[in-house]
Parts: sequence; structure tokens; C-alpha cells
Amino acid sequence: MFRKFAKEDVHSRSNVKSSVQRSLKSKLVSQYPKLEDVIDELVPKKSQVELIKCEDKIQLYSVDGEILFFQKFEELIPTLKLVHKFPEAYPTVQVDRGAIKFVLSGANIMCPGLTSPGASLPEAPGYDKGSVVVVKAENKESSLAIGKLMMSTEDIKSINKGHGVEMIHHLGDPLWHFNID
Repeated sequence: MFRKFAKEDVHSRSNVKSSVQRSLKSKLVSQYPKLEDVIDELVPKKSQVELIKCEDKIQLYSVDGEILFFQKFEELIPTLKLVHKFPEAYPTVQVDRGAIKFVLSGANIMCPGLTSPGASLPEAPGYDKGSVVVVKAENKESSLAIGKLMMSTEDIKSINKGHGVEMIHHLGDPLWHFNID
């Protein structure tokens, strides 16, 4: 999604009213319930939240100058900077070591990279198709990427062929390096 993202893709920037901030906070908590305890730390009451409208109907949300989440259509998706601050709050899958270089180059994740030794998927019932997941890697502390499941985790385990996760945002992509100033 952010493979070719640059400042030229930004159309407008505007500050968000406090009523909209409250609705954003409640929407984030409803999508990621584990953020409830830290939501006021994440978006403090007196913080400046800025909406940055971009190409392809992408909206970035900046809190005190740092882009923490973005929206494409209805769903709020955390950036890796937010994931690194609160790593336990999101659905997570793990790839094996062999998939790391492909993930960091922005490639979609194949099912065998999620089912081989060193990789990890959640126990049943798992996650549904279309769920946003954080991608971790074998023997690494920090998350590598954020993606969307192209099939349920149960299907990934049973079919074990084809693309399992569509890449949205990864370490080193233009969003990771994007500076709003």
C-alpha cells in the first residue's frame, strides 16, 4: 500500500476537533481492545491530532507530529511506530527466518512462510480472512510489518499454498520514513 508514497501524495492537512478525537479513540479501542488501558497515553487529551488526506482515499492520523495510525475506507490500521510502542495489543502472526528479507522488501507473505518451523500462527479459532495482523519474525523482538490476511489462519494451516498475508506497511517503506514537516 505504501510502496510508492511521497509528500506529493498528500492533498490536505487539518487539525481534528476534540469530538472527532474521542470518536477515533473509541474506534481504536473497539478494533483493538487491548489498547483500552493505554489509549489516553496514546492520544492525550491536550494533544494535537492532525488528519492528513492522501491519494487513494488514505488518511493518516498524526498525534503531536508522529503518524500513529491510518485509515483506508473504514478500518483504522496502526503504523509500525505505534505497534512498537504497544506490541501486545494486536493480532500477531510470525514468519520464519527465511521470509524476513522478502517481508522487508514489501512482498506478500506466502503460506509456507507462516506454517514452517520457526513460524507461528494462533491456535484455533485464529483470525478471520481480512483481519489486520502484525507480522513478527523468528528470533526478532520488533515487528516487521502489518498486513491483511488473505485467508483465515485455519485455511493457511490446512491449504498451505499461495499468499497468506497481503502486505500493507513494513519497516523501511515510505510511510516508515515519512516526515510530516
